[in-house]
Amino acid sequence: MSFFWRAHTVTVLVIMLAVLFYVALFEEQRHSFDYNTKRGLVACIFVFLMFGVTQTPDGPFIRPHPVVWRLVLCVSVLYEIALIFILFQDVDDARQLLRHVDPSLGRPLPDKDYGGNCLIYDPEVPEDPFHNFKDKMDGFVTTHFFGWWLKTLILRDYWLCMVLSIMFEVLEYTLEHQLPNFSECWWDHWIMDALLCNGLGIYLGMRTCEYLSMKPYRWSGMWNIPTYKGKLWRIALQFSPYSWTDFDWRPTDSLKRWLAMLAFIAMFLLAELGTFYLKFILWIPPPHFLCLGRLVFFLVAGGVAMRETFEFLDNPKCKKFGQQAWIISAIIVTEVLIVLKFDWETVTKPFPPHVALFWILGALAILIWTIWHFYVKRLWNWHVKRIIRDKKRLSNGPVDVYATRVRANKTKKQ
Repeated sequence: MSFFWRAHTVTVLVIMLAVLFYVALFEEQRHSFDYNTKRGLVACIFVFLMFGVTQTPDGPFIRPHPVVWRLVLCVSVLYEIALIFILFQDVDDARQLLRHVDPSLGRPLPDKDYGGNCLIYDPEVPEDPFHNFKDKMDGFVTTHFFGWWLKTLILRDYWLCMVLSIMFEVLEYTLEHQLPNFSECWWDHWIMDALLCNGLGIYLGMRTCEYLSMKPYRWSGMWNIPTYKGKLWRIALQFSPYSWTDFDWRPTDSLKRWLAMLAFIAMFLLAELGTFYLKFILWIPPPHFLCLGRLVFFLVAGGVAMRETFEFLDNPKCKKFGQQAWIISAIIVTEVLIVLKFDWETVTKPFPPHVALFWILGALAILIWTIWHFYVKRLWNWHVKRIIRDKKRLSNGPVDVYATRVRANKTKKQ
């Protein structure tokens, strides 16, 4: 298996240069600016990817092969570069730029409102009284379920998954005056999404984490397995984790950890909201491969970033923020900047008074709890311990300071 694990840097370099040699000297030239520009950009991307998968350092994951995760890192860098390029355009140019990826893009999208008539059983339509329920059973139902199953495998913590799931539903309520897509019926929010799809996905994800945590990890080389069935099974297991690390985030252990978790939750929710705002602003239909590809990318790259983030918070010896976590943070912030620049009018629509009051009270509650838990409570506990310690001293009788010093001097002379 040594051939499988080698980087093959020289081989990749020779193949790349051979292809460039053929294009430069033997391929027939085409006098088309658009064709040559697109081919040149694709060639630049492939050269960068080949350099990255052979030269960049390995990340925390090694299955199925470290080259997969080096490729994910390089794709992350390319995606961030593309976002920065889009950031320097105006909204119309950005929309038309996407037509080079797919000519069907660049057209306004019809708004779909999931609210409206929220009757589960509509007696006014006897031929199909459950039409409201059926209309909302679209592809997002399975996306919610499998998405939260995979997100739970990434987060590996029940309370954190539930907080993020509920917070996103609250954000949908909060922002439905900005995006019509967020307007849903109450039972769509809390029963179909939070309870059934998200809840079942989180439960199944935690059960999967428990299985992977208890599973013994004893690996042997494929050539040491005598049977063909065993070799095939070993190849299949190559796509499973090499080992498993449980995440104990412990958000209230210290003020630094608590603030880090608040920042992490905010970044996670911004990434979730970016899915809806970007497709709304750039006119990308939900079933389009760009939307689905972004979701898959965030799941794959987010798994590495989450492992690096946990290592950075939990390991005192780790002083460097992980490379994948670094680039994912940059991607999320860049997406937010694109949304703010391209559709400032939508983002700055004033919140309804009750929504603004809810978030003000929520922010005050978090601030008050933070001060109480990390300052007032700890100061009070320190004061109580000091009183108990003083009482124990008094119960043992007065301390003879002179006798104590005499005994100490005798001990030094001996």
